[in-house]
Amino acid sequence: MSAIAVSRVTETAEGAPRRGRRRVGRSGPVAIVLQILLFVVYGIPILWIVLTSFKDSADVIGTQASFVFTPTLDAYVRAFQGQDLWPALEQSLVISASTTALVLLVAIPCAYALARVGGRMVTIALALLIVLQMMPQTATVIPLFQVFGTWGLLDSTVGVILADTALLVPFAVVLLRPFFRAVPIALEESASIDGAGIVRRFLSIVLPVARNGVATTATLVFLICWGEFLYAINFLLSPGTYPLSALLAQQVSAFGIDWPALMALSVLTSLPILILFTATYRLLREGLTVGAVK
Repeated sequence: MSAIAVSRVTETAEGAPRRGRRRVGRSGPVAIVLQILLFVVYGIPILWIVLTSFKDSADVIGTQASFVFTPTLDAYVRAFQGQDLWPALEQSLVISASTTALVLLVAIPCAYALARVGGRMVTIALALLIVLQMMPQTATVIPLFQVFGTWGLLDSTVGVILADTALLVPFAVVLLRPFFRAVPIALEESASIDGAGIVRRFLSIVLPVARNGVATTATLVFLICWGEFLYAINFLLSPGTYPLSALLAQQVSAFGIDWPALMALSVLTSLPILILFTATYRLLREGLTVGAVK
């Protein structure tokens, strides 16, 4: 009987990998189809933007094939020689960096408190944060415009930073909370026994352990701020103070659209984000999976 049992166990052990391999084989075509679909949805528009930036206006509106044209750098030359690109780039950096710092300053302690405190009030607070994220951004433009007009913050970079901060704090709190919940409470209890206060425990233990989550949140907030358009175009009244996202809209006028210039600016605007995403891809991939596997 023991020999038969061993034989059955051996067959089961040998059969399990084969069954596992068959499952992987079935998921292969599905993954390939999804990759092709994602490339069609995202890759082709990006390719079209890049190709259009190397065309002149005649090639854009011409009847010839989109892939057959004589490349030119005129749109990029005009973009670099223009007087609006570099001030807009500086404005985008200031708004994105300042908003990211301010959002983290507010969201980190809030997320830590919601991670360590339990009860019905925490559930209500999380529900309110989710509701705030569901509110359309357009619904807040007029109230904020009136408030900033009263405070003298219209046509001011500070006003845009405060508006972006109010928009992104709920998102950052909800995103940061799982990272703080993943920090073992035993670490804080051990430090408390040694005499460390709550501020020291947070700064010396909790924050270093959750640094990947903080960095992930900071990266996502920066990316969102870089492309934010609605607040910038409404609260900055002088075109000379526009960030890159609002500068793109100036390529569309009542006399038509300068498609090569618009696409060249789009490529130049995307380059800093592409560099940041490439540098932090591994961090984003690991950080966004927190809580996915228990």
